[in-house]
Formats: sequence, C-alpha cells, structure tokens
Amino acid sequence: MNMVSGIQGQLLDVTVVACSRLKDTEIFSRQDPYVCLEYANSRFRTRTCTDGGRNPSFQEKFQIPLIEGLREINVAVWNSNTFSHDDFIGNGRVQLHRVLTQGYDDSTWPIQTRNLKAAGEVKLIMHYAGASKQKPSGSGMAGSAYMPTAPPYNTPCMHQAPPASAYPPVNPYSYPAPPTASPAYPGSYPPPPMQQAYPPPPAAYPTPSAYPPPPQPYGQPYPPPPAGQPYYPPPGPYGAYPPPY
Repeated sequence: MNMVSGIQGQLLDVTVVACSRLKDTEIFSRQDPYVCLEYANSRFRTRTCTDGGRNPSFQEKFQIPLIEGLREINVAVWNSNTFSHDDFIGNGRVQLHRVLTQGYDDSTWPIQTRNLKAAGEVKLIMHYAGASKQKPSGSGMAGSAYMPTAPPYNTPCMHQAPPASAYPPVNPYSYPAPPTASPAYPGSYPPPPMQQAYPPPPAAYPTPSAYPPPPQPYGQPYPPPPAGQPYYPPPGPYGAYPPPY
C-alpha cells in the first residue's frame, strides 16, 4: 500500500450527511442525535437533530487540518438529553487512505456500541484538494484528480466500409463487356415477338335460299308433262312385238 506524504497542514473537507438505523436509546419519545468528529487534537460537533430518531439528517461541513502520519478519524454519535447526561449510541473509525489518494470518498461507516454490537451507520463525504499534487512515498502512480470522474464513454463499434483506396483497381479488360441492349427493349431479355393481328372474320354466311314456293291451291291441275316422245316407242318392222330369236 502506497503512503501519501506531504499532507502536513493541508485541509480535509468532511461533510456529515446523515445517520441511518441508529440504536434507539429512548423508550417513550424520539431521540435527538448529534455527531462528533475527533482527529488528533481537533474536535467537531454537529447540531442536534431534534426528534431525528434512528435516521437523523445533518448536512454539516467541517475543515480538518491534516497531520502527517495520522490516517483515521474517530466518529461518535450521541443522544442529547435535557435533564440528564447524553446517551452514547455508538462510535467507529473512518479511514483516510482513499480520500488522500483519490481526493474523494463518500462511504458509509458503521458504528458499534461499547459491547461491540452494531449501532447504525454514519454517512460522510470527504474531499481533499491536494490529492493530485501528492506523490506516493512508495512505488506506483500518483493519486487521481480531486473528484473521481466517470470513465469516458466509448462509442459503440460501428462496422464501416474501408475506403475506396483499400480495394485494388478494377482491370477494365478482366470482364467481358455486357451485351448491347436492344434500343427498343432495354435489358438482356430478347424483344417479345410481334403481335399478330387476328385473322379477318369469315365472310358473311350465304343468304339462305328462299323456301320453295308454297303448293298450288287445292284443285289446281298438275303442270303438263314436258313435251317429247310418246310413252311407248313406235312399233318396229315386225310389229308391235320384237322379232323372235
């Protein structure tokens, strides 16, 4: 562990924020806590939080002159009484190594009763402006800045295309030239065949012949037979009958 040197006479800012879950020393009323800090010959006391009960709030700031080689603060919590001695609630020790090396500490410190039983917690915020100017007495890096800062936000990695110069130039003769598209039909597909016109419609159906003339009125004689030879041929030279064989 690196020990910070050169703190003699430097000021340490300590803010007593609040207490939580304190041991309750009152039976019929709410207790009135206050906090005491002790560092070497320096002693500091907060105001009394009337009716603070088990979770009093203080928000009081003190400046403590540092002493070389002394790396802890004693903290004690008491209950204020009007007609009797104040009641001891608990005490504990606050380590200063973190605030002296990093410049900031906002830890919560536990306290105990005289019987070493848990008596609650005390919330402190400590600042030390000389942390960035100090050098560790052992090997290692110097302390961080006055206030701890959040780590820089890293932009999520985005996949980006490499610049055009990263690709080799394209040889214009390495690939055959694409076929020339038809001027009438762009694209690689052949032009569609010419659409044939529909054949002309057939000629009009022949006009049906007129129905045969209606029969002659009843009783009209049949037309005369055509002129010609008589029905029986004329007899030959041998008479009406043919010659015998």
